[in-house]
Amino acid sequence: MITHGKEVKVFAANANRPFAEGVCRALGVPLGEGTVTTFADGEVSVTLNETVRGCDVFIVQPTCKPVNNNLMELLVTIDACRRAS
Repeated sequence: MITHGKEVKVFAANANRPFAEGVCRALGVPLGEGTVTTFADGEVSVTLNETVRGCDVFIVQPTCKPVNNNLMELLVTIDACRRAS
């Protein structure tokens, strides 16, 4: 399926993890190992537990209710991926 030679990694935040797992099953790739936590004051922290350098990274994160929380998780996950590479 992947013909350009780069490894594909798919990560998910907390909005709909079963959907992300289904996407990964359909693509035939494992779900990336990452942790999304929320501090007591409501701030979001994302930790990627694997390297993404040189990979094509896709993030599965719908922006359903609660929109603010899910959107912030998406933005912080994008930032974590960007800084990790």
